[in-house]
Amino acid sequence: MKEMTPYIHKDFLLSDDLSRSLYFDFAQQLPIIDFHNHLNPSMIANDTHPENLSKMWVVSDPYKHRAMRINGIPEVGITGDATDYDKYLNWVKTLPRTLGNPLYQWSYLELKRVFNINLTLNESSAKKIWDECQTQIDSGRLAPVYLLKKFNVEVLCTSDDLLDDVSVHKKASGKGITVLPSLRTDSIVNKPEEFQNWHKVLEDLSHIEIKDLDSYEAAVLYRFEHFSDAGCKLADQALDSGFEFNCVDKSEVESIFKRFLSGEQLNHVDLVSLQSYLLVMVGRACAKQNWILQLHIGAQRKTSSQLKKLVGGAGGYASIGSPTNISTLVEALDVMDKNGDLPKIILYNLNPVDNAPFASITGSFSEDGITGKIQFGPAWWYNDHYEGIINQLKALASHGLLHNSIGMTTDSRSFLSMSRHEYFRRVFCDLISTWVKQGLLPNDMFILKELIEDVCYRNAKKWILNIN
Repeated sequence: MKEMTPYIHKDFLLSDDLSRSLYFDFAQQLPIIDFHNHLNPSMIANDTHPENLSKMWVVSDPYKHRAMRINGIPEVGITGDATDYDKYLNWVKTLPRTLGNPLYQWSYLELKRVFNINLTLNESSAKKIWDECQTQIDSGRLAPVYLLKKFNVEVLCTSDDLLDDVSVHKKASGKGITVLPSLRTDSIVNKPEEFQNWHKVLEDLSHIEIKDLDSYEAAVLYRFEHFSDAGCKLADQALDSGFEFNCVDKSEVESIFKRFLSGEQLNHVDLVSLQSYLLVMVGRACAKQNWILQLHIGAQRKTSSQLKKLVGGAGGYASIGSPTNISTLVEALDVMDKNGDLPKIILYNLNPVDNAPFASITGSFSEDGITGKIQFGPAWWYNDHYEGIINQLKALASHGLLHNSIGMTTDSRSFLSMSRHEYFRRVFCDLISTWVKQGLLPNDMFILKELIEDVCYRNAKKWILNIN
């Protein structure tokens, strides 16, 4: 089999001498702080050995599942009862059709960085690549801790429900990488269909009987303390497409909550009022703990009822939702701000139309002595591709302060995805070089070095972890 000229080569995405200098001299060696991902901390703590390439690369990746569905692969061969090898082959059939999609670039970057494979992956090479990867997997080197150290990961912040056992993070951190929980607050705010069973477990863990809003908040805050003891620095709340905010008096919400607690199905107006109050409560709790609240905004999660029934709530079938109602978002932030309860915020948008508005909001709320009280977060989900990353950086530079950006995070379930930090850094360095060539930035290596190192590493370390 003839080996192609490597697609992932030394100068991948770097178009000139300056971009190469910015990347190789400054960005490449920086450690990684991945402040939002869905990695399993128990797999790190136990250094769980992967079974095969499909388990590592295909089975748990909804991005690939989505592409395979678009390519007509039957669901049984994606998330169903097909063998791991058959699921891998179905991805092999799909990969050549992802040209122009970030999955193409990410996949070859992962094969190169993890397995040192330069071959084109197709049906002819599939068995050879599978066997080579399996040989490396069987050697025992590709367990999570090895991979994270290989990618130079310094800090990981996983995504954890309020009821999760976060003691495992301390065990995981004993492996030489700091692994911290971050609290996913969706269960607190906006999952009414799951609340009855969920709040019973919360009562057991907190030893607090939940009978009204005050006791509910006390139970939630008890668990916040548990997370804080485990090193938590961030919370994360989804505000899906078309989210609404309706600030009403606590006395009115108290009545709504008691009906909700009894199992009554609330009408839309009452549910929005309750969820709005609970969002502010989460913001207040984050401010008290000196945590950062991440707001992931704009997903249209209700699409195919059939796929939801087949593969569950995170099956890769959500889409980009409508542009955000900026007035609604700002109202929610302003309510927290007026009460002195606005924590540091990271705004993530799924609809790219929101780039400029979100970047401009970073200048709408401030606090003395705090750099960037509001951050326009990295390109997320459907925006996390070559053009999406560039557009996010351009919007932030145009409407905010690019130099204060906290850089990149993976939002991924795969250890192999840490290679996306390299992808971001190469795109970023090439963009900065382009601006220098256009005369938009000075050709001053001292200034450019500081910009690259701050955005790729130091800002996240300081702003999120409070480490100078």
